[in-house]
Amino acid sequence: MGALSHLRVLDLSRVLAGPWSGQILADLGAEVIKVERPGNGDDTRAWGPPFLKDAYGENTSEAAYYLSANRNKESVTIDFTQPEGQQLVRDLAAKSDILIENFKVGGLAAYGLDYESLKAVNPELIYCSITGFGQTGPYAGRAGYDFMIQGLGGLMSLTGRPEGDEGAGPVKVGVALTDILTGLYSTVAILAALAHRDHDGGGQHIDMALLDVQVACLANQAMNYLTTGVSPKRLGNAHPNIVPYQDFPTADGDFILTVGNDSQFRKFAEVAGQPQWADDPRFSTNKVRVANRAELIPLIRQATVFKTTAEWVSRLERVGVPCGPINDLAQVFADPQVKARGLAMQLPHALAGMVPQVASPIRLSKTPVEYRSAPPLLGEHTAQVLQRVLGLGAANVAALRGAGVI
Repeated sequence: MGALSHLRVLDLSRVLAGPWSGQILADLGAEVIKVERPGNGDDTRAWGPPFLKDAYGENTSEAAYYLSANRNKESVTIDFTQPEGQQLVRDLAAKSDILIENFKVGGLAAYGLDYESLKAVNPELIYCSITGFGQTGPYAGRAGYDFMIQGLGGLMSLTGRPEGDEGAGPVKVGVALTDILTGLYSTVAILAALAHRDHDGGGQHIDMALLDVQVACLANQAMNYLTTGVSPKRLGNAHPNIVPYQDFPTADGDFILTVGNDSQFRKFAEVAGQPQWADDPRFSTNKVRVANRAELIPLIRQATVFKTTAEWVSRLERVGVPCGPINDLAQVFADPQVKARGLAMQLPHALAGMVPQVASPIRLSKTPVEYRSAPPLLGEHTAQVLQRVLGLGAANVAALRGAGVI
């Protein structure tokens, strides 16, 4: 029994931020009903290639993108542009604890599925709305996707090669990080609302915005600006506040060196055969190393090229200096620590036999994450959910299907 096995979630969201939150809740044991459009479903079902392959090596209809955020859910197809479909969603919401949606602001009001409408049928409902810009403000009506928000929200101004370097310019993060972070923050907000409901009673509306999350997650870089009035610039793989804290060349590639304090720098200097660096007034503390970055970094680069990546990692790990290789994903999933933690796993799948998954990073000692089912096929559970949750008979379900409502 998962920690949230007493809860039912109605997931009306699609793409990534909302489904990511829904998958976290599902991993923790919640019953998550994913409501999708008949015929097409979640947009990400078509976001391929790559697609999952069946036992014969042929592509299935399941895009890898969709498979990343929808395990442990049941898929129900409902056309809520029809009055009968709207009533089905209202009936499901009346029997749910949480609803997640990421329609444009006001988009569900036309169908009577907005918070105020559903609050009337279930005052205990926690209703989480995820949009690009939130429910208020001059941009509230705009659509928002991760890439655009990474640019507008400042992340891309900090990511990429510095001006003057070859290949200089803004670069997005290689995964939809703003969506992922919004999914995480949404889950935190939902759990907070649940705690309040259990203490004082009553549901509430949660207003989550990708832009808000992106700006909040600028973290130290935001404070670097707010305390100085100077916008931080792109530094490539370097750190604005810590030196040395970046990639360096080796005899057979590159490695990452992350020196977090002066003691670690002294140990690194000794391993590098340059113990005098630690006492050099230009480099003896992090503050002066940041100020003299342009002098120190070339010296380190000249030293690191004489050993392989594996040699650097081995020697520095022995003295407690954090460092590591730059792995591609094949190397990541072959890494002994990744294997030991079981981060790659498989679940039974109706079309492919088995489907690969990345395990949840949440480790609870009493209520561990459970992997109950693979990401569902479109509409795979429509009949059984309507029968189990709403008590509809087989004839009622058949009539709704015949009318194109489900």
